[in-house]
Amino acid sequence: MSVETIIKPSTVRKLAPRYRVLLHNDDFNPMEYVVQTLMQTVPSLTQPQAVNIMMEAHTNGLGLVITCALEHAEFYCETLNNHGLTSTIEPDE
Repeated sequence: MSVETIIKPSTVRKLAPRYRVLLHNDDFNPMEYVVQTLMQTVPSLTQPQAVNIMMEAHTNGLGLVITCALEHAEFYCETLNNHGLTSTIEPDE
């Protein structure tokens, strides 16, 4: 009686590329509106986090909203833009 060894091919999981959603500073929207819109668009954000993102954009011209999969990044970016904010996405390197 022989014992057979079954060798399964090993699977290497490759993580999906991630993307940064960036909020651009603008001189049109009130700060409170930006904070509320961020919290409505990205439910995982707390108010202090949304305030920090808004202040980062206000001070430096750009604020990092979230890093996530492309499909989510596109949704967040489009939603922010539809609410009158300026947002873009870029690959997370």
